[in-house]
Amino acid sequence: MSKYQYEITIEAKTETEADAKMTALTTLASKLSQKELTKLAHTIVNDPVKTALAKKYLGV
Repeated sequence: MSKYQYEITIEAKTETEADAKMTALTTLASKLSQKELTKLAHTIVNDPVKTALAKKYLGV
């Protein structure tokens, strides 16, 4: 599989928080397919009930 490199900006209160977000994002990208990530993003943007349930399930 090919690797691609991007320069992105992440909003966060601290650099530590931004680093943690980036680590989480790269983990998601490596474990989920493009279709799964796209569906996850769509659900987060368009279905606040499912998003709230997922957060509750995750304990956040």
